[in-house]
Order: sequence, then structure tokens, then C-alpha cells
Amino acid sequence: MRVRLVLSIACSVALLGIPLYAQHGHGGGSGAGASGSMGHSMGQPSNSNSHANSSKGTRSKESSVSDRLEDNTKLASKLQSLLPAGTDLQKAASGFKNLGQFVAAVHVSHNLGIPFDQLKAKMIGPPKESLGKAIQALNPTANAKKEASKAEKQAKQDMDDSTKS
Repeated sequence: MRVRLVLSIACSVALLGIPLYAQHGHGGGSGAGASGSMGHSMGQPSNSNSHANSSKGTRSKESSVSDRLEDNTKLASKLQSLLPAGTDLQKAASGFKNLGQFVAAVHVSHNLGIPFDQLKAKMIGPPKESLGKAIQALNPTANAKKEASKAEKQAKQDMDDSTKS
């Protein structure tokens, strides 16, 4: 069931035309269990290593997520409403490896009341942590696996909705 969800989300994101920037190997010790699936479920297919060099463009990792938000005002508006007033959306998005990861992080912050800057710091490092591990560290009483999965679904839905007319 989880594998099907991951593949479904990865295919949906790929079909949206979101480039797969920031591909990298996942080092040991990261424990990529169910709560650490963000790298594969939002914008990176399971065989991402085969595409690691082919998807490097002229834009940096940060600008690719920021550029996607600039191009998608509907999504940007939705995310802005979930963040504290006065948050610079472009700055908030910088450092995330893909748009899906950023959107899911915004949802986790909103859903659990975790300050976005603290969640972002855990996720982009150093050391980088998965969404699930960041949730666990910042809100030990939360069901990190469930909350990460919920946020990933919300992110996918937001990204799908933002491409509809």
C-alpha cells in the first residue's frame, strides 16, 4: 500500500512537469523508513540515482522551488495562507530539494503548530533530516509517520489543485 502511494505521488508530480532537482544519494544512518520517505514520495522516483546528473539545470536548488512558486500563483497563495503573516514565501522555500517537500513542510507546520523556521532548519540541515524525523524531534508526542503521510497527501492535493483551471 505504501509503495503504491509513493509511486502514485511520484508519477503525479512527474506528470505536472516539476523538474527533479537536488537528486542525491541518501547517506547511511538516515533510517529511510516510513517516516523518512519524503525524498522519494514528493518529486523523486525510487530510481533517482539514475537521473542524478541528467536533471541538473542552470538554476540552483533554491531557485527551482522558488521559481515554481513564482510561476504558480494559485499554489503560492494557498501556502502563504498557511504560514504566519509576513512570511516571505520565496525565502521560506529556499533550501528545499523540491516543491513537494516544501509544500508538505508548510502543511506539517500548520497542522501541528510547529514553527516553520524550526521545521525547515531540521529538514535542510545540516544534518538533513526527513520530514518524519523532523516532526519526531520537534513534537515527540505526535505520530510522525501519520503526520508526514497526511502532509504529503495534502501537498499532492494542493499541487494537483493548483494546476486545474
